[in-house]
Amino acid sequence: MKVAVVGGGSTYTPELVDGFARLRHLLPVEELVLTDPNQERLDLVGGVSERIMAKQGHPGRLVRTTDLDQALDGASVVLLQLRVGGQAARNVDETLPLQCGCVGQETTGAGGLAKALRTVPVVLDIAERARARADDEAWIVDFTNPVGIVTKALLDAGHRAVGLCNVAIGNQRGVARHLAVDPDRVALDHVGLNHLTWTRRVLVDGVDVLPDLLDSAPELLARSGLPVDLLRRLGVWPSYYLRFYYAHDAVVAEQKAAPSRAAEVAAIERQLLDLYADPALDEKPALLEQRGGAYYSEAAVNLVASLVADRGDVQVVNLRNNGTLPFLDDSAVIEVPARVGSTGVTAEPVEPLDPLFAGLVAHVSAYEQLALDAAVHGGRDRVYRALLAHPLVGQHDVATRLTDLLLDANRDHLRWLS
Repeated sequence: MKVAVVGGGSTYTPELVDGFARLRHLLPVEELVLTDPNQERLDLVGGVSERIMAKQGHPGRLVRTTDLDQALDGASVVLLQLRVGGQAARNVDETLPLQCGCVGQETTGAGGLAKALRTVPVVLDIAERARARADDEAWIVDFTNPVGIVTKALLDAGHRAVGLCNVAIGNQRGVARHLAVDPDRVALDHVGLNHLTWTRRVLVDGVDVLPDLLDSAPELLARSGLPVDLLRRLGVWPSYYLRFYYAHDAVVAEQKAAPSRAAEVAAIERQLLDLYADPALDEKPALLEQRGGAYYSEAAVNLVASLVADRGDVQVVNLRNNGTLPFLDDSAVIEVPARVGSTGVTAEPVEPLDPLFAGLVAHVSAYEQLALDAAVHGGRDRVYRALLAHPLVGQHDVATRLTDLLLDANRDHLRWLS
C-alpha cells in the first residue's frame, strides 16, 4: 500500500512517520511518500524520517519528492497536512484581528477565515489531481486546518474524504494516563464541530467517569484552558477552542500582551530543523512535543487502518451531518464518534445537544457555509458576510474593517484578487 503525505516537509512529519513505524502491525505501508514544494525542508524532514523507519525496522520504502503527481500516482491514501503561506501567514492570522479587538487564532474567527480562503482552493486542486492519479478507491484524510471547512469542501466536490483532529484522542489518552487504564477502555461522547466540541461523557468500560473527573482531576481538565468551576457548572469538558468564546475579552488581552503562537512555533521549527539535520538523529526529538499535534500519529494511523482494513471500530472524525444533529443541514460537517470502515464513516447516534451548546454550533456551522462559499467563489462581499456571521466578529463596522485588512494581507494567496 502506498500512502502520500502532502506537506511532507512539515516539522510534524517525524511524529507521523514514527506512528507508521511503531504501529506497522495495524497498517502495513509498503511505500510512504513525502511531498513538499520546499526541497530543503523535505530533505531535512525526509532524512530523519528515513532514519526513524530504519531504526524501528520498518520494511517499507520512504520516498521524498517535490513532484506532487509522482507522490499521488497509485496512492491508496492521501494525507493532507499543508499550510499555505507558512508560519508567516499564520502570524498575520493571529495578530491582524487584534487590531479590531477580536481574537487572533489560526482556525477560528477572522484568522480561521483567512486560512480557509488561502487553503481551500489549493486543497481542491490537489484533490482533483489525486482523483486523476491515485487509486480509484483512494481516501483523502484531511488534517489541514480549518478541518471542518476543508473537509466540507472536499466532500462537496465529491471526494472520498474524512477530516481528522487530535483534540478527542488527546482527551482520551489524557484520561487513560490519569486513571492508569488502557486507552481502548476509554470512549468519549464528544460532539460538535471541529474546534467547537464538548466532551459530555467519559466512558471507562461503559461507565461515565466525567462527574468524578470534574471533582478530582482539575489538572487534567485544565487542558480546556477554562476554570474548572465553569466546567463543573456546565457539566462538560469543552475543547480548548471554546476558550475563545467563553473568555473572549480575556484572551484578546492576553494575546495583545504576548508574542503570537506563530512566532513561538516558528522558533521551535527552526530548532527542530537544526536537530533533523543531525545525521545521528534517528528518533523524534522531545522538542517536537512543544510543536503541538500530540497523538497525531496514532489518530492518523488508526483512521487509515480502519478505512483500509474495514475494521468497523468507532473513532472521532469529521464527516457529513446527515441528520445526526437535526438542527443542522445534512450537508454540514460535524465532529462526532463514527464507525469507520472501507465503505466510509457513519456517525454513531448521539443524544440531543443542550440548547446552550446547540445554539453556538448552529451559529458557527452557518458561518462555515459562508466561509466555504467565499473560499470557493471569492468576492469581497462573500468575505464580509462570513465575517459578519461569525460570533467572534458579528458587528458591521468590525466586519467591514477586517474584510479590508484580511484581503490586503492575503492578496498574494487569493487568485481572484490578482
